[in-house]
Amino acid sequence: MPATTARQPESADPNTGLSAEVLSEQPPSNASLQQQLERERLISRIALQVFQSSDLSVILKAALDEIRQFLRADRVAIERCWREGETTTVADSVGPSWQPSPGKHRPDGYGDHWHNGQRSDTAVPNSKVPAAACLSLPILRNGQPWGTLLVYQGGEPRPWDAAEVQLLEQLTTQLAIAIHHSELHQEIQRLNDHLESEVQARTLQLQQAYEFEATLKRITDRVRDSLDVDLILQAAVRELAIVMKVRGCNASLYDLEEGTSTTCYEYTNSLSPYQGRISKFSAAQELYSQLLKGQYFQFCSLIPNPERGMVAMLACPILDDQGVIGDLWVIHHCDHAFGEQDIRLVQQVANQCAIALRQAHLYSEVQAEVRALERLNQLKDDFLSTVSHELRTPLSNIKMAIHMLRTAPTAERQQRYLQILEAECSRETELINDLLDLQRLENESYSVSPEPIQLQEWLPTILAPFLSRAQSRQQHLHVELPDDQPPLSSDRKSLERILAELLNNACKYTSPNGSIALHVKYNPQFDARQLHLKGDERPLSVPVTTFVISNQADIPATEVPRMFEKFYRIPKSDPWQQGGTGLGLALVKKLVETLQGTIHADSYNGWTILTVHFPMLPAIH
Repeated sequence: MPATTARQPESADPNTGLSAEVLSEQPPSNASLQQQLERERLISRIALQVFQSSDLSVILKAALDEIRQFLRADRVAIERCWREGETTTVADSVGPSWQPSPGKHRPDGYGDHWHNGQRSDTAVPNSKVPAAACLSLPILRNGQPWGTLLVYQGGEPRPWDAAEVQLLEQLTTQLAIAIHHSELHQEIQRLNDHLESEVQARTLQLQQAYEFEATLKRITDRVRDSLDVDLILQAAVRELAIVMKVRGCNASLYDLEEGTSTTCYEYTNSLSPYQGRISKFSAAQELYSQLLKGQYFQFCSLIPNPERGMVAMLACPILDDQGVIGDLWVIHHCDHAFGEQDIRLVQQVANQCAIALRQAHLYSEVQAEVRALERLNQLKDDFLSTVSHELRTPLSNIKMAIHMLRTAPTAERQQRYLQILEAECSRETELINDLLDLQRLENESYSVSPEPIQLQEWLPTILAPFLSRAQSRQQHLHVELPDDQPPLSSDRKSLERILAELLNNACKYTSPNGSIALHVKYNPQFDARQLHLKGDERPLSVPVTTFVISNQADIPATEVPRMFEKFYRIPKSDPWQQGGTGLGLALVKKLVETLQGTIHADSYNGWTILTVHFPMLPAIH
C-alpha cells in the first residue's frame, strides 16, 4: 500500500500567520533508505574532512557546499555570534539562484533563539528577505552557544522534514568538533610559537653568557699576565663595548683630594671622544655621590647632551678594599635598558680593573722600595768607604806626627808636630762624636731637655768666636735680633750646636770681604703643617722663632738639595781650605727635626740662605 503523507501545522508565527511544517514519519521505503544512506555518506565525508584537515576555513567551506548540494538549498552559512549581539559570517555556500538583498537575511526572533541555544525553522515572506524559508541550528561548544548554522531556501516556502533536521543536528556536532579541533590546534600552535620564542630567547641568553664569560676570561688573563695598567684598562673598555654591542665605554680615575674624575681610557664607534676630560664631583653631585658609596646605577638623560644626544648610561664604581678609585661607564641608545646579565658583567670587569690598578700600585711601591733599598745600600757602602777614609786620614797624620816628633832636631819643630798631633786627635774625636750623635738621632734615642732661652742674653756668647773669625778674615757679620723677642723654649745644647755649625759653614764658604747675616724673627701664628710636630694634638698654627743665616757664597742651585747628605762636600766652594767631616749639615738637619722644626736651603744671586724654624717646646719641670 503506497505511503501517504499528511501535513500537520507545528507552529504559527503570530505576526505573519504562516506556519512551518514538518513531514510526519512514514514506514521506510527504498527511497528513504537511499536517502538515509546518502545522509550517512555525507556525514562520513564531512567527518573525514574534519579528520584530515586542520584548516577550519577549508573544512567549513567544504561542509557547507556538501550540505547545500545535498539539501538543494539556495544558501548555507555559518555565523559566529558574540555576546554583544553582533554576528560575523564565518563561511557560506551560495547557489546560482541566490540573489542577496541589502535587507535582513535572518527571521525576526533569531537572536532570541541563539541566546537560548534552540533550533528555529521559519517561513519568511518574499516581501522582507530573499529567502522563503530559513532553518537555523545552534552550534554549541562546551555546552555554550558558539554560532549558528543557517539554511536558506528561496522561492516557495519549504517544509523541513525530521530527517533533514536530524541530519543538520548531526552535522552541527561534526562542525563543533571541527571548530574545537581548530581552536585546539591554534592553541597548540600558539604554545609552540611561545615555546619556540622562549627557546630562542634562552639560546640567545646562553650565547650571550658564553660571550660574556669569554670576554671576562680574556680580561682576567690580561690582568694575570701583565702589569701594564694602561694596556689592561684600555683592553677592558674595548672588550666590554664590543661584547655588549654598545655605542661606547670609558673608564675614569678619581682624585679624591681634588674632587675630580679624569677619563683615562675609552672605546667608542659612534660617540665623540671624552678621553682626557676632567669632571668635578660637584658638577654632578647626584651621580658621584652614589658612585662614591660604591653603588651602580643606570639612567637615560632627559636633556640631550650637546655632543652625545639622548643616551642610556650604566655607571659602575671601580673600588678596592680602600675605597672607590674610579668608575666604568657604558653608553648606548636612549631606548636601551641594561639587564641583570649586563650589569653583572660590568661589575665583574670593574673588579678586574680594580685588581689591575691595585696590582700596578703595589708593583710601583715595590719598585720604589727596591730603588730605595738599592740607594740605601749604595749609601751604606759609600758611608763605610768614607768613614774608613775619614778615620784613617787623621790616624795617618797622627802616626806621621809621632814619627816626626821623635826625630825633630829642634824644639820649634817638636812644637809644630805636637800642634799637628793635637789637631788630628781633635778631628778624630769630632768625627767619632758626630757619627755617634747621628746614629742616636736616627734611632730617636737622642734626648733633649727644653727650657726657656733668653736670646738677647744667650746669643752674644754664641756669636763671639764667629765675630772674631769674621774680623780676622775680613768678613762682615751682621746680626739682627729684636729687643722684644720673646724667650725660645728649646734644648739649649742642641740649639747651640745647630747655630754654631751653620755659622761655621757661613764663615767657611764666604770669601774675604764677603757678608754674613743672621736675622731672628718671631711669628706667633706659624702654619703647623710645615713643622715636624709630635703628639696626637696637631694645632693649625703655633708660635715659631725663625733664624735666617745668609752668606755671600756662589753655590750652584743643583748642589743645594744635596747639602744635607752625609759626607757630602760642595766642590770648589771652600776658599779657606778648612775641610771638615761632611757630617755637619746632616747632623744639623736631624737635630732640627728632633726639636720638631724645619730647615730649608736656597741659593740665588750669589747668596746662600738657610732658614730654620723652631717651635716653642713645652719645658720639662
